[in-house]
Amino acid sequence: MSIVFESDIKENVLIRTAEKMMTAARTAPKAKGIDNLVISMVQGDTIRLLSDKLKELAQEGTGPEYFVRDAENILNSAVIVLIGTQIKPLGIKYCGFCGFKNCEEKLKHPDCPCALNTGDLGIAVGSAAGVAMDERVDNRIMHSVGKAAVDLKLLGEEIKIAYGIPLYIGPKNVFFDRK
Repeated sequence: MSIVFESDIKENVLIRTAEKMMTAARTAPKAKGIDNLVISMVQGDTIRLLSDKLKELAQEGTGPEYFVRDAENILNSAVIVLIGTQIKPLGIKYCGFCGFKNCEEKLKHPDCPCALNTGDLGIAVGSAAGVAMDERVDNRIMHSVGKAAVDLKLLGEEIKIAYGIPLYIGPKNVFFDRK
């Protein structure tokens, strides 16, 4: 007789779900068809690294206190999807959503985010989280994890804004059961 228990497949399910999430983020619509996203999956020691960075940020006063809560929370996850964006303007003549007259003017302020890049990031993150929901895998979109990833440059030097989506399979979503 052959039997496979759910506990034996959990990590593989999380990895397969993360792969589908990364694909959904990549294929999500992008302004002008320009893709400035970097998408990855992290596991094991890298999750610990993110957790440690979140604690460090909270302890030094740079990050808010809830970064410690999130640091502990993500240790429940075997897989985290990271999605980040560059903040390159798209060369649109009439927009101004970033607060500048046009993309040419925004280029003089390289650290100011392009509203269309952040919009694309939001659509991609929503698409990825939708996949996790469709797979019935617990998740939560966390800006704190994205900030730690940016500070650690896990997605590269060019990525200035990111979100992390930790995944979990269990009897209740540990990312929403907070103290």
